[in-house]
Amino acid sequence: MDEIRPVRRRARPATDAAGFPAVTAPGARDVPELDAALVTCRACPRLVAWREEVARVKRRAFRDWEYWARPVPGFGPLDAPLAIVGLAPAAHGGNRTGRIFTGDPSGDALYSALYDVGLASQPVATHRGDGLELYGVRITVPVHCAPPDNKPTTGERDTCRPWLARELELLRPTLRAVVVLGGFAWQALLPVLAQAGWERPRPRPSFGHGAEASIADPATGHALHLVGGYHPSQRNMSTRTLTPAMLRDVLRRGADLAGLRDRPGPQ
Repeated sequence: MDEIRPVRRRARPATDAAGFPAVTAPGARDVPELDAALVTCRACPRLVAWREEVARVKRRAFRDWEYWARPVPGFGPLDAPLAIVGLAPAAHGGNRTGRIFTGDPSGDALYSALYDVGLASQPVATHRGDGLELYGVRITVPVHCAPPDNKPTTGERDTCRPWLARELELLRPTLRAVVVLGGFAWQALLPVLAQAGWERPRPRPSFGHGAEASIADPATGHALHLVGGYHPSQRNMSTRTLTPAMLRDVLRRGADLAGLRDRPGPQ
């Protein structure tokens, strides 16, 4: 647990003000500024109560940890041509470690696959400061706080939407493809892209593992390619609804569409 820095709770900031994050997120000038505002967000009372209760009670295996217990920002380079969009932080994963898909079984599967296809520097992610780097890919989520039972409400999803919309807008100059993990993320992402300025596809593309869609971007003239993939949840992996090979396949496809070619990986 070296290099974990507990973040001290502040008195409730102005994030309780009406319109946060809808007013705050669009004004961020860059991704670091966006992330700095995001981690102070208290806009969804149910999620705030849950993330902090989980951090107070803890899981026995992590009783010595100082949980992050805040919204979890995206992770990866700010000029990434490929994005991965998941669901939300895990209660004892990202909510504990402060980094998305880090310290939980879903993250174990995802980072192992990213390493196998040459998009990560190591196959494991345990904590911030563990040396992990991502190559050409940034990971983010439509809901930045851990939800009870891994199920955000539609209201919580919509309240959180401005964070993802602004993040993708800031990534826009280099962003060429998005791998979307799970049906929730697929349904959440399409209105986010419309809010950020991409054209809304007609008809609405359906989610499926390996599903693809191309969305026009009037601002850059470049199409944004979406690739659907099943979420690497513990249930999906244990039932083999999703296998490591299937996960590598959608990541490779996203990397190809993003222009990240000639990456090493299993044949």
